[in-house]
Amino acid sequence: MNREDPAVLSTADLETEKLEKPKSSPPKATKTPGQQAASWVKEIVELVVVTLVLLIVIRWGLAEARYIPSSSMEPTLQINDRILVEKVSGHLGQPIKRGDILVFYPPPSEMDGKDLSNSPQAILGRLTGLPFLPMEPAFIKRVVGLPGDKLRIQKGVGVFINDQLLRESDYVKERPHYDLNVLGDIGGRSVSGNFLKPYGDSNDPIIVPAGHLFMMGDNRNNSEDSHVWGFLDQKRVIGRTCLIFWRWLSPQPYPSALDHAS
Repeated sequence: MNREDPAVLSTADLETEKLEKPKSSPPKATKTPGQQAASWVKEIVELVVVTLVLLIVIRWGLAEARYIPSSSMEPTLQINDRILVEKVSGHLGQPIKRGDILVFYPPPSEMDGKDLSNSPQAILGRLTGLPFLPMEPAFIKRVVGLPGDKLRIQKGVGVFINDQLLRESDYVKERPHYDLNVLGDIGGRSVSGNFLKPYGDSNDPIIVPAGHLFMMGDNRNNSEDSHVWGFLDQKRVIGRTCLIFWRWLSPQPYPSALDHAS
């Protein structure tokens, strides 16, 4: 047999030819319209679930944004200010201090006896803050009285804590126009216009009970706070205000003296 005959292939040549021969890939399966729709729905559901989980982790565990709708905290916070409310310190058990500015759900007495809803939509709204879900109103005030504090307010003077005048000139707008000496003095008009008197005509001193706070707005004479609805249960606290991240700055008025300048 002629070794040079090109028509004759050795075993080694055959093996080499097998290795060099490209393998044909199997044909790709084409998805039906129904399968494509199912795949698209699956991706959307996964995206929604991941987004909700991230919102809950951030809003419940870290912080949330709020805006100021009223003048009750002027001059510290102004109408339409956007603030950041941090929640990490609360989860870590950091004690609330006098002077902290807290965001909280008001007591039911302030909201015509209506407490937080336990419906799935309301709970999801509290956890995510999505605007199309129900959202309960929240207040923002400053901590004035801590558990165990004896509190008294003197008209035109200020707040006394344990018989010591509280120094508040750095943040209050004006001195209070009312007296508060005993529990029976607490009361006034709620946001809805109803008259509240949470402790009746009690002559007991105003002592903040355990697990509660006495909250007041810096705009003392224009604030629906603890002097109207009483002590705040600390379980209703949402978080501490830590940052003003947006404030509308009004333009400076044009000097009237220049109106007729030539």
